[in-house]
Amino acid sequence: MKIKWLGHACFLLTGENGIRIVTDPFDATVGYPLPKVEADIVTTSHAHFDHNYTDAVEGDFEVVDGIGDFYIKDIPIKGVKTYHDDAMGEKRGGNVVYIMEIDGLKVCHLGDLGHLLDENTIEHIGPVDVLLIPVGGYYTIDAEQAMRVIAQLAPKLVIPMHFKTPAIDFPIAGVDVFLDKIGGGEKVGSNEIEVAANDLGAPTRVKVLEYK
Repeated sequence: MKIKWLGHACFLLTGENGIRIVTDPFDATVGYPLPKVEADIVTTSHAHFDHNYTDAVEGDFEVVDGIGDFYIKDIPIKGVKTYHDDAMGEKRGGNVVYIMEIDGLKVCHLGDLGHLLDENTIEHIGPVDVLLIPVGGYYTIDAEQAMRVIAQLAPKLVIPMHFKTPAIDFPIAGVDVFLDKIGGGEKVGSNEIEVAANDLGAPTRVKVLEYK
């Protein structure tokens, strides 16, 4: 599987079978170049401009934007109910966490998760191989909370997202705050990596992708 970071919470996930999934596409006001990529499936975690601008995506794709179990183009996808804040959605509404099985790997995209997970939610999410997790705070969980969510889900690979870069003007923290908390990680110097099931194991690894 190839994982390409397009900025913010938007990734292009490409399986060995060529199926392409785009997560949380954003509009031009965010600051990154629009994710003008082709997709077969697009997931949106919630209805905010920086996470659901499907018009930026090209191709004949299906949109997944809700809770439940989906099976699209041989890809199992589960949407799990969470919230965009720590007040059960009273401040910013709901958020959907997606778990996608690609090339034998369980990829979990947390969207704009705004709280720690309870036991019921952890059980619904299930085992996680690759965790795409917000770390910038303010609108989402912050670096300290991200560490606790990582401990809750015990993924094999962590890829941080939704953090401050020179491309955006949001009042969120940069990724180094998270890396300092968690004790380091690898800045891969690219916006894309390849991941295979036999490459992953204990302990949990952290890889930071670079937007382009």
